Amino acid sequence: MSRIKYHYNTKTLRFEPYREKWPKRAFRIAFNLLAGMLFATLVLLFAYRYLDSPKEKRLKRELELTESQLKVLENQLGQMEEVVADLENRDDQIYRALFAAEPISAEVRKSGNAGPNRYDRFKGLLLTDLLTEATQKMDQLRKRAYVQTRSYNELWGLIQNKSEMLKSIPAIIPIELKDLGRMTSGFGYRIDPIYQTPKFHAGMDFVAEMGTPIYATGNGIVVGASHEAGGYGNCVRIRHGFGYETVYAHLMSISVRVGMRISRGQKVGLLGSTGKSTGPHLHYEVVHKGQAVNPVYFYYSDISAEEYAKLVEQSNRPGQAMD
Repeated sequence: MSRIKYHYNTKTLRFEPYREKWPKRAFRIAFNLLAGMLFATLVLLFAYRYLDSPKEKRLKRELELTESQLKVLENQLGQMEEVVADLENRDDQIYRALFAAEPISAEVRKSGNAGPNRYDRFKGLLLTDLLTEATQKMDQLRKRAYVQTRSYNELWGLIQNKSEMLKSIPAIIPIELKDLGRMTSGFGYRIDPIYQTPKFHAGMDFVAEMGTPIYATGNGIVVGASHEAGGYGNCVRIRHGFGYETVYAHLMSISVRVGMRISRGQKVGLLGSTGKSTGPHLHYEVVHKGQAVNPVYFYYSDISAEEYAKLVEQSNRPGQAMD
C-alpha cells in the first residue's frame, strides 16, 4: 500500500493530500532513468579505462612477457651477429688468405635479404617494431650463415687438395744457385735497356752462362712452348692451377711441349738470349689470377735464409733490366 503524500496549502493553511499529475510524474521518472543511465555509463567508461578484467590482466601479463622475451632475443641476435662477423673476418683474413682464395665481398655475404613486403604482416600489431627488427636480423643471419657454410665447404676442398697445392705453387728458383752468376733486375719499374726509359719489369732477370738448365718451379701443365713475339723470344709458360702461372723467357732451346704435364724441378729449357735481350739471362715471372706478382716471395723451398735475404736485397736495387 502506497503512502499518501501531503503538502501545505498556503491558502487554506492546512495540510492536504498531494496527488502528482501524470506529465510531471512521467518527466520525473524519465529524468531519473536518464540520470541512472548516465551514471552507469560513466562508471563503465571508468572501469573500462582504468580497471582490468581478469582476462585483460592475463593478456597484459602475457604481452609484457612477450615484449621482454623479444628484447632478450634481440640482444642474443646482436651477440650472434658479432660472432658471425668474427667468423667472416677470420675466414677472409686468415683461412682464405692461407689457401690463396679470394675473400668474399660484403655484398655477397649480405645480399638476397627478404624484401620489405615480407614484414608487412607485422604492421598494426602492438609489437610491430620489435617483431620486424628481430625477423630482419634473423633473415640476415640466416643468409650470412649460409654463405659462411659454403665458404667452409670450399675451404675443406682446398684442404683436401693441400698436398697438390703445395706441389703446384711456384716454390723454387728456376736456376741452380751454383750456376747463377748474378741477378741483375728485380720486380718493378726499371730502365729499359733499349729505349732507356722507365718501364715496368714484371719478373726477375737471372744471369748465367749460355746453355744453363732452367727448371720448372712447380707442378703443372705446359700451355706455351714456342718463340713469342713481343720480345720474350723462346718462351715456356706453365699453368700450375690454383690461379698460378710461370713464364720462362729468352731461352736458347725448349725441352717441353704444349700439353705436357711437368713436375717441380724438371728441366724446361736452356738459358739463352733470344728475343729482346741484351745478353744471356733468364726472365722469370710468376702470375697469379692474371696479375704479375713479385717472384721473390716464392723462393722458400731450396734456399737458406741468408741466400733468400741476399736475393731480396738484390731484387730491390734500382737499375737497368736486360730485356
